[in-house]
Formats: sequence, structure tokens, C-alpha cells
Amino acid sequence: MKHIIKITMILFITTISIAQNNNELGIGDKVSTFTALDENGNVWNSEKVTSNFLVIYFYPAAMTGGCTKQACSYRDDKLTFDKLSATIIGVSGDEVKNLQHFKASYELNFPLLSDNDGTISKTFGVPTSKGGSITREIEGENYLLTRGITTPRWTFILDKNRKIIYKNTSVNASEDSKIIKEVIQSHNIKK
Repeated sequence: MKHIIKITMILFITTISIAQNNNELGIGDKVSTFTALDENGNVWNSEKVTSNFLVIYFYPAAMTGGCTKQACSYRDDKLTFDKLSATIIGVSGDEVKNLQHFKASYELNFPLLSDNDGTISKTFGVPTSKGGSITREIEGENYLLTRGITTPRWTFILDKNRKIIYKNTSVNASEDSKIIKEVIQSHNIKK
């Protein structure tokens, strides 16, 4: 009987994961307005973005190796993105306080959004799995960083009309910023 219950639970969880992915957005799809708390606990609203491009990158967890490389690449390329009229936002299931630590520790210069309940992930059709926690030493003190959900590393570019012009579900963390710059530059040339 216990074996049947375990199998039933596995099938149930698999069904939920597949169902979450059924809303997956693709190239040409328009993204509805979304809001979330940023690293300061303020409400960030996609409707307020006036740039020609909005880059939304989903990452698994703040203060981890690949996620830090990806964020620091975007930080280092911020001036170029500003010239391209592109707004960058990073989205994870981390709590706001994690994002505060992440932004301060690496001097990140763009908004980080807390998608602790998976609302933004659902909007984009990004699959989620259970959250978790990690301990990190920050300025000599240990902190437990908790996240409500975990997402895979996906990146989207939206145009001024908030239609998806680029989507990558197999992101290389250290190359993401470079690739996104090239896509936006190429899109500007085509206009």
C-alpha cells in the first residue's frame, strides 16, 4: 500500500510540473503586466518600464556560483544596455532579504525581483520546483537564505510592445549577458 501511495504522489507531482509548463510563452507572445517586490521591498511594476527592451532573466538562487557570474556579467554590461535602451531585471524565488544581500555583496546595478510564490514564473510559463535554503557568510556573519521556489535559468527579451522577441531555456550563465547584447544589437539593425 505504501508503494502505491508513493507512485501516486510521484505521478501527481509530475502532472503538476507538466501543467505548469503548459502556459509557456514563446516568441511573439505578449506578456501581461506583472509586479513583484524588489530587493528593497518596494513594488516593481513592468508597466512603468519605458525602455525599448525589457530583459527578464530567471535564475535559481541568489548568492550561488552560476547565478553570481550571470548577475555580475549584467552588472558589468549595464552601461551598454542603457545605451541600447534595455532594462535588465533578475527574477528568482528568493526572499527580499536575500536579494538585498546579493545586490549589496556584488554591487549589482539593476533590479532583482522576488518571485517567492512563483507568480512571475507562472506568467512566463517558467517551470518551478520546491524552494530551499542555503547558508552564506556575508561580511563575517552567517545568514540563512531561503527561497519559496526554484526556477531553471531562462532569459527573455521583450520589445517596447512587451512582445517576446527572444527566449532561451538553455542559458549559459557566464555568456548570457553577451548573447543578450548581441540579440538586441541585431534587432536594432533590422529595424
